[in-house]
Amino acid sequence: MGAFRKRPMRYPIVFFMVLFVIAAFAISTTSILAAVIFTIATVIVALYAWQTERILYVNTEAHIEALSYRMKNVGEEAFLQMPIGIVLLNEEQQIEWVNPYMMNIVTEDTLINEEISTIAMELTNFVKQEEQTERTVTIGERKYRVLYKKHERLLYFFDITEQLQIETQYFEDRTVLAILFIDNYDEITSMMDDQARSLTNSTVTSILNEWAKEQDIFLKRVSSDRFIAVLNESILETLEQKKFAILDDVREKTQQRNLSLTLSIGVGVESNSLTELGQLAQSSLDLVLGRGGDQVAIKNPEGKLRFYGGKTNPVEKRTRVRARVISHALRDLIQDSDRVFVMGHKMPDLDSIGACIGVRKMASMNKVDGHILVNFDELTGSVGRLMHELTDNEDVYKSFISAQDATALITEKSLLVIVDTHKPSLVVEPSILKRFDKVVVIDHHRRAEEFIANPTLVYMEPYASSTAELITELLEYQPKHDKITMIEATALLAGIIVDTKSFTLRTGSRTFEAASYLRTAGADTVLVQRLLKEDIDTYIERSRIIQTVEFAAPGIAIAHGNEGEAYNSVLVAQTADILLTMKDISASFVVALRPDGQIGISARSLGDTNVQLVMERLGGGGHLSNAATQLPKQPIADVIEQLKRAIFDVMEGSSET
Repeated sequence: MGAFRKRPMRYPIVFFMVLFVIAAFAISTTSILAAVIFTIATVIVALYAWQTERILYVNTEAHIEALSYRMKNVGEEAFLQMPIGIVLLNEEQQIEWVNPYMMNIVTEDTLINEEISTIAMELTNFVKQEEQTERTVTIGERKYRVLYKKHERLLYFFDITEQLQIETQYFEDRTVLAILFIDNYDEITSMMDDQARSLTNSTVTSILNEWAKEQDIFLKRVSSDRFIAVLNESILETLEQKKFAILDDVREKTQQRNLSLTLSIGVGVESNSLTELGQLAQSSLDLVLGRGGDQVAIKNPEGKLRFYGGKTNPVEKRTRVRARVISHALRDLIQDSDRVFVMGHKMPDLDSIGACIGVRKMASMNKVDGHILVNFDELTGSVGRLMHELTDNEDVYKSFISAQDATALITEKSLLVIVDTHKPSLVVEPSILKRFDKVVVIDHHRRAEEFIANPTLVYMEPYASSTAELITELLEYQPKHDKITMIEATALLAGIIVDTKSFTLRTGSRTFEAASYLRTAGADTVLVQRLLKEDIDTYIERSRIIQTVEFAAPGIAIAHGNEGEAYNSVLVAQTADILLTMKDISASFVVALRPDGQIGISARSLGDTNVQLVMERLGGGGHLSNAATQLPKQPIADVIEQLKRAIFDVMEGSSET
């Protein structure tokens, strides 16, 4: 402190002395009296400056000492009394010191030399981690944000209980918009008189208004078959816990009055924009309707979806009017194109190939060249036998080309038609999608979250038995100057027979009408049976898989192939079909390694279990009664465990993607 006192006082005095000597010397050369007067004035000024500086220094020193004392006291007060828990650890990660506030947080008498787990069990691993420096823990009934300074081995505990409560309240009060749609209202009421239609409206409105009142939901009917609902996320959480029981209530209560109405709901969540919530709700509803209705879809701005319902088999709701409109729209697109390219899914079955042949025929009917994109290495089994039969029909056979050959033929006016799938990851060559400005999607599967981007025309009918059935209906409204040939009709009929299991599953009246049209066009049923024949080795191999059957739940069978042995996907699917024919089995799942190195699961159901929801849990999709998925290569036992968890989740009523 002495050095500090001398340093600021020395330099002003020296400055004045130097100034005095220079000035005195200058003045003495002219006048002694002036030099004396100047000397006296200089001394007075120097004395005044010295006194002023000394007073300033004394005051500054006193202020610094007072401030230092206050800072020391405040630091001690903050360190010991501030409402922040502080814990210091030793090198063995034991508690070395805690501040008084920390002692008030815990119920222990002392924490010194105790393990950090004494405060909270999760802190043991937390202080050992290299990267994580912050986390939230629960101590008693309070929540704390813990900040860890690794080098100092110091932990700070900040009470965030009230903050989390406010955040929770905020999220619970966020607005949720929902659109409710009566799936088959128009079909059921179209033939009713005014009195019966009025009674139906009253029944539906009464059921939904009672539900809305119980759940504290604002509900407004905006059209004969559509309602708007406004609620918050806490109410939505309650509805999810109940698995949206309103779906079952509407179905059961209307069935009691012989109406058989079902309800679809699209929900938009997690956005502060009412416009975006409305768009999410409408998007969710479109997805639900594309999946067959009688379901709920909840969608957030990130595109994540949660599904509820979907327990019933969709009833046939499409009309010939819609088929004619789609057929005419497709005809116009074909006629405006220079070439038509058709592509199905990887590892094609007879439905996919049959539909491709049907679309190529549409192009021919409109006098436009048609090409079918395939991977020739995947054309095996029944599809391979069909290709052999096509060798006698050079016009059809030469239309099959590889994706590489198609690249050189694609122009800006070319049209691409995707059949029997709507997922870009499942088409024969996903990269080729970007080459087309005009894309048409024709599919009979329930719509999944993954979808072809910006299609020009979409014809998705989950009520149809197969894509071949949809294509057959469209063919009926195309120009008739180029009639369908026997082999083309047979390929389409084979696709219908395969997907309906010989007209036993997902078969409606329209399915038989399509089959009748194809039979009239010359479809050979005997040839279909030859295409579907299998060899003895395949039969034996399938029987070995069936021997592994175990039951995940009553009526739900799981079988699997041998570890490390690859199985044809058609064989796996056939095994799942065969299991359904056995007593006490209502749903079957077959797990096996595929030739491409992935683990495939084929799922089949008689309708009691929605296997589509199970497969969606594992990244796949399909129909309520016919679905599949592929997983990265891993032990089959691990896949079966994942499958069982997905089955149990769906049995509880919810599907999330």
